[in-house]
Amino acid sequence: MTLIASRPGPGAARPYRFPPVVRRAVAGGQVVAAHLPGQNLAVALLLLDAGAGREPTGKEGLGGVLAKALEEGTAQRDAAAYALAVEGLGTELVTGLDWDSFQVSVQVPVDRVTAAVELLAEAVRTPRLDPDDVRRVRDDEATALRMDWANPGPRADAALRADLFGAENRWGRPMYGDPDSVAGLDVEDVTVFHSEWFIRPGTLIVAGDLDRIDLDALGAAAFAGTGGGPVERGGPIEVPLHDRRRIILVDRPGSVQSTLRLGHPSPHRAHPDHVPTSLAGTVLGGAFTSRLNHLIREVRGYTYGIRGDFASSRRFGRFAVSSGVQTAVTAPALVEAVGEISRTQSGGVTEEELAVARSWRAGQLSVELQSPRAIASALATLVVHDLPDDYHARLREALLAADVDQVSAAAAAHLHPESLTLVIEGDAAVIRDELAATNLGELIDIPR
Repeated sequence: MTLIASRPGPGAARPYRFPPVVRRAVAGGQVVAAHLPGQNLAVALLLLDAGAGREPTGKEGLGGVLAKALEEGTAQRDAAAYALAVEGLGTELVTGLDWDSFQVSVQVPVDRVTAAVELLAEAVRTPRLDPDDVRRVRDDEATALRMDWANPGPRADAALRADLFGAENRWGRPMYGDPDSVAGLDVEDVTVFHSEWFIRPGTLIVAGDLDRIDLDALGAAAFAGTGGGPVERGGPIEVPLHDRRRIILVDRPGSVQSTLRLGHPSPHRAHPDHVPTSLAGTVLGGAFTSRLNHLIREVRGYTYGIRGDFASSRRFGRFAVSSGVQTAVTAPALVEAVGEISRTQSGGVTEEELAVARSWRAGQLSVELQSPRAIASALATLVVHDLPDDYHARLREALLAADVDQVSAAAAAHLHPESLTLVIEGDAAVIRDELAATNLGELIDIPR
């Protein structure tokens, strides 16, 4: 008996409706909210313009250390008393950091949201920042990074970012810093960063049943004691493309696997081509059914998986491909990956591929944007990237309406195979000659 397996076709995208967005100015700050009728949980998220991009060059990792230090007590309570107060409301502080923002949030029953925001503001605005606690948190973070950097991947990621954006720039260094940068932070670095960026009002994001939530009271609690005028957010950064490909070999002696990172700069998040570009990335490498995964995993058998996508922040973006392959197939895997990127750039996408990508991306919206926390995160996207209030309401239709010509044009405009930086972290003694023989680009060695 012969079994013939075929992939199922894409299903119809489920109905989806993003709640209306409410904005108001309160107590010197901004409140941005979404009404979720009947929802018994509410999320309040304080959004500060204090992302990793605000850290001084050479002081990478400040945001991560400060996030942990917020849990060490406040000017009003020690760590134990503060933890008991938070737990008494049935919640926890959740912190997040990206290039553009620092976020602190709570999720609680609606009737406890004002008390929870008061505790959130207490931690953010008046943390204790005891020097011994700060040093302990710093040392813990540095140790965690040393353990992480002992694995394949972080060195390759850092090498790619430095080559694309310049190691002299903050955005050309790892978002969370590296073991040395974090270990080198002192207490004053942390306290100064807090005084510069955490006393400003910011934006309070609220997702919940607004019929049972007093937004003015929440804003008053979140912005009490704050001050400082608006700061210059800065426009998109023009990142030049390389005029030719280059191969960066990060030596990892004795490794039986090579870690691949391929990339080049790409547009910022609010670029008008964002939707067709993201669909082009999905077809190329952003899904299990993508071209790269089909070729490198299923046809060649070089890897368990390979992924490529466009990622973007407020000021810059990058296209990147990541995978791990056996040492023996490092060079052919690299050649095949570059070839597939080149074919997508020159030939565009097919209607069949795009139908799958459209259905999947549009269908994700109805699955992902169901909880108050997911809605709050979507609202934060509007604020950080200056997107219109109806952006998420129109996103599903924009995804489904994108046609082959639009997506192929985005691939042609925003994929640059000739400007790729190809980072390989692996055993240089074994793979160097084969990499040089590919003639894919100038070979640069980074020793262990």
